[in-house]
Amino acid sequence: MTATTVSRPRNRRRTGRIVTAVVIVIVVIVMALSTKVVPKGSDLGAGPTAFSASAWGKTNFPKVQKAIAKKATPAATLATAIAADQTAAATKYGVDAGTGPEFATTFTGIVGAAQDGVSPVTVSGIPSDLVIRIQTGPAINGTDLRDAPGTIEYGQFTNQIDYQNAASALNDQVKKQVLAKTDVGSLAGKTVTVTGAFQLVNPKGWLVTPSQLEVK
Repeated sequence: MTATTVSRPRNRRRTGRIVTAVVIVIVVIVMALSTKVVPKGSDLGAGPTAFSASAWGKTNFPKVQKAIAKKATPAATLATAIAADQTAAATKYGVDAGTGPEFATTFTGIVGAAQDGVSPVTVSGIPSDLVIRIQTGPAINGTDLRDAPGTIEYGQFTNQIDYQNAASALNDQVKKQVLAKTDVGSLAGKTVTVTGAFQLVNPKGWLVTPSQLEVK
């Protein structure tokens, strides 16, 4: 009786050790199967690539130019529509941009004297009390080029900073690809054809960011 009583605990301990060992082996096998070896220099272990506003702007600026050119309404037509009914004009010609609709437009006119990087343009066919000005730099501000196409949205970016930097990158491309080809310091008195965008804040004053500018 005594020998039998002593052997049972030993058998149980032996069985427990075997079960524990088997469990450990299974865990090790599972860990090995789920582990991916990353070669040195591989991108597999890298985090998400940081947003490059400069690269994004360079890639997307030609698309924005085409989109604005396609949507651009002649200034005289647009001015008449806005004067008649701003809401209807925004629905027909504009893009909702929060504080005011964003419009794409095109016009030809004579440039006046620049002040603080902004030049007035006298355009035929618009109301006499409407002042149209264009940004000529060196600083180009605002989000007109980003917002006017109506296809670039906040959800396409990781955060608000990237979304804002995208707008700035498009403005930088205007300076590099459009304004740098023109002697903006000597535009006064010359005739220009402008295609660009503006946000309607004051219906009597449009501040247009040019996406294209040609000196006649």
